[in-house]
Amino acid sequence: MNVNGASSTSTTTSTTSSVTGSASKTGMDYDSFLKLLVAEMNNQDPLNPTDSTEYVAQFATFSSVEQSIATNAKLDSMMAVSALTQANSLIGRTITSADGSTTGVVAAVRAGRDGIEAVLESGGTVTLETGSKVE
Repeated sequence: MNVNGASSTSTTTSTTSSVTGSASKTGMDYDSFLKLLVAEMNNQDPLNPTDSTEYVAQFATFSSVEQSIATNAKLDSMMAVSALTQANSLIGRTITSADGSTTGVVAAVRAGRDGIEAVLESGGTVTLETGSKVE
């Protein structure tokens, strides 16, 4: 009787791809990853078992992706703080919106939904974007 074994390499590759994709989209944690890894070990082909080094490689890949995601989040935060700090130099200066519809003297700056906003002395706001004019 011939028994065709499942290819452990293709299983490992597809699992690694799904784990790394899930980690960036759904925030998969170590517990979920380990449960997935144990399920993969339990369901592997007994006639052609996966090499243990492949599991270590998967774990290392997952750990690396998770660290990259955390680093990117911290960099995004630092960039936002830096942009707000740079925008502080606009206080007291005259700004005109990119479309030319709003002009005024900047009283304060703040982080808004659309990015950094200049709050004008008149009470209006101007989103700092390409095309905004500062005098």
